[in-house]
Amino acid sequence: MTITPDLPRGCRLIDIPSAQDERGLLAFATAGREIPFPIARVFWIYDVPEGQKRGGHAHRTCAEVVFALKGGVTLRVDDGQREACVRLSSPTRGLLVEPNVWCELEGFAPETVLMVAASQPYLSEGYINDYKLFKEETKGL
Repeated sequence: MTITPDLPRGCRLIDIPSAQDERGLLAFATAGREIPFPIARVFWIYDVPEGQKRGGHAHRTCAEVVFALKGGVTLRVDDGQREACVRLSSPTRGLLVEPNVWCELEGFAPETVLMVAASQPYLSEGYINDYKLFKEETKGL
């Protein structure tokens, strides 16, 4: 995993516990403990064609934690001041992406499955989809 040492505003890696026995591995996370917010929405990203990117936006008020349940992906996160790239490739390590942080997902390994826990339901008006507008809205934060 490649991590730029200084992650953008509020972003951090989150490690979740797992248990193993003869039946295999079980990983688990609790809202308010490993996931630092009440979970309002969960979604999956999968079957991303080779070379395609996802994300390319910021949320005004929603926080998310992204996990690579299978495969791997690189997240480029940017708060307008600092930018970092994080490679996720373990189902027990996620990245917290806070509001007002631009996020792009790229470099999907074959058969990657991502799971995202979000602090809010989907609201189209909560997205900033233009990087120039993102820079304007987050200037001075």
